[in-house]
Amino acid sequence: MIKLFRNIRKNLLMENKTSKYFKYAIGEIVLVVIGILIALQINNWNEHRILKNEEQSILKNIHSEFIQNKKVVNTTFEELSIGLNASKTLMNLIGHNKDVVNKHNIDSLLFNSLETGSFRPSENTISDLLQSGKLQLLQNENLKHLIYQWSRSMKASDVRFERVEQKIDNELISYLSQNYSMKDIDRYGYLKWEKQTLLTIDKHKIFEDIVFENILDDYIYRVGSCRNGLNELTIIIDDIIKETAPKND
Repeated sequence: MIKLFRNIRKNLLMENKTSKYFKYAIGEIVLVVIGILIALQINNWNEHRILKNEEQSILKNIHSEFIQNKKVVNTTFEELSIGLNASKTLMNLIGHNKDVVNKHNIDSLLFNSLETGSFRPSENTISDLLQSGKLQLLQNENLKHLIYQWSRSMKASDVRFERVEQKIDNELISYLSQNYSMKDIDRYGYLKWEKQTLLTIDKHKIFEDIVFENILDDYIYRVGSCRNGLNELTIIIDDIIKETAPKND
């Protein structure tokens, strides 16, 4: 093609057809420009297609990840509720006499109270988006807002659960180790001791102690805060699942 254009220009010059040559040259330039524009358009279209495919892949990964996260939230919420209810039952027994307290399985209540679980959702896709800058590939502004909201809420949730773990490790376990039988509590865990402690211990003593009441009160508050936080996260999760659901064309 290039050789053909050269031959045409050469013939026009040899025939001394200057005006026709210039017209032809202009036409040739126009054709070259049009060719460049078409090439750029094709390149832009191809890049857009690649980015669109990458966006769809990201949406699919987010959707799948948050379907699983909802299951994790539901499981954690149930564990927190069991622990919270057990703790409230214990709180309601404080100050009562032995006959009232002995109607309940205190060992089991204490075990359930301490087993509030932990919240470990998957954040691989979201972390990658935020760290790599690929979040800007998403065209859905509402979805981007939800992702930022999820990130902020997760940081707050991590703090809440950490405060619960600190309360258990630093205060509840410490207190019960000195005033109760951990072996009897662990009979309901994976240790599954067949027999109770052979030591003589007054298990009713903790229900007459203001220190235990105060520790338990603060613990209940922290666990309740975790559960409320999960309710907030559930709303965000549902919205993200909705925004990333496959669209029916």
